[in-house]
Amino acid sequence: MLKPHGGTLVSRIVPEREKKIILEESHFYPSLEVDEEVLMDVENIATGVFSPLKGFMGSEDLLSVAHEMKLPDGAVWTIPVLLQMKEKPDIPTDGRVLLKDTKGMFRAVVDVKEVFRIDLRRIAGLVWGTESEAHPGVRHFYSKGEWAVGGDVWLLEEIEIPFREWILRPEDTRRIFEYRGWKRIVGFQTRNAPHRAHEYLQRLGLEMGDGLFINPILGWKKSDDFDSRIILRAYELLTNSYYPKGRVLLSGLATSMRYAGPREAVFHAIIRKNFGCTHFIVGRDHAGVGNFYDPYAAHRIFDNLPEDIGIEIVRVSAVFYCSICECMASDKSCGHSEENRIYVSMTGIRDMIRNGRVPPSNVIRPEVADLLIQSYGKTRVHVGE
Repeated sequence: MLKPHGGTLVSRIVPEREKKIILEESHFYPSLEVDEEVLMDVENIATGVFSPLKGFMGSEDLLSVAHEMKLPDGAVWTIPVLLQMKEKPDIPTDGRVLLKDTKGMFRAVVDVKEVFRIDLRRIAGLVWGTESEAHPGVRHFYSKGEWAVGGDVWLLEEIEIPFREWILRPEDTRRIFEYRGWKRIVGFQTRNAPHRAHEYLQRLGLEMGDGLFINPILGWKKSDDFDSRIILRAYELLTNSYYPKGRVLLSGLATSMRYAGPREAVFHAIIRKNFGCTHFIVGRDHAGVGNFYDPYAAHRIFDNLPEDIGIEIVRVSAVFYCSICECMASDKSCGHSEENRIYVSMTGIRDMIRNGRVPPSNVIRPEVADLLIQSYGKTRVHVGE
């Protein structure tokens, strides 16, 4: 099995005995109230999902990642992981701060190294390739604030999220892969419910490897994306009904979508490497949004990194339904013309679902469509009726 990114799986979870002492002494420390998104990042750092990060980035880390796509120590890293604040926090720059949730419960400790101001537009231009607030990832980045607290983190208590039972840590997935005897593990990233094009890619992964790791994003997404719990239920239905038993592992990833296109593709690959995957599928317009990125920029970026990241990237071109082949295919497996191709649009599927219309079965399985429609409380209407 591949070593984690940076060579060691980070673990920064405070033992119970020490946690009790910290909480008893909590009145000695300043505290910051943070949202669920920040606490998800804390947990991902502390459990090794974001290895080799040990904390929130400082200014040197941020500039190195933005300009050079690597951390100051040379490890490839492409996405900022920041503790952003809307106002400059009144905290010491060389002390300990407790992070509390919106209910006032202490969840983590930060050993503060730096408080600094972010040039939001400059960083957005470098990381997202645009400063435009029309880009949902950039707009969300701006909304978090121009101040940042850099420092190592320690997890005191997991956050309370409704899909906790779906989340596995890297130490868990690696143990499961080893127990199942998987040597070649193919990782699949998604933020959406599964449609037929996703199935095509997942079956490709099953053909290539000993097992498939499906790892949907459960954190912040743009408002028109499907609810995380529904996505998990849809994948559970698909994997239980159609895939071979014991060859798929489904686990949620509690982090936000950044919609950063090619840079996020690298970020996603590193995360799945930390979970123990040996291969990672990158399709057309991976982590893209609108027309902000070239559809295959996420393929090319892996050839232009400061160094190889140590996980094999499976580059897959656009997948479509061919009316002549009567199956899902790609340019590499179908020679028919464009007029015979039906490209699967998640935007189109969402529009149909939210209006109670069942998309064609060659686009999404009827059982999955029914589940999605039920989640929105719409009456079923078949397309064409």
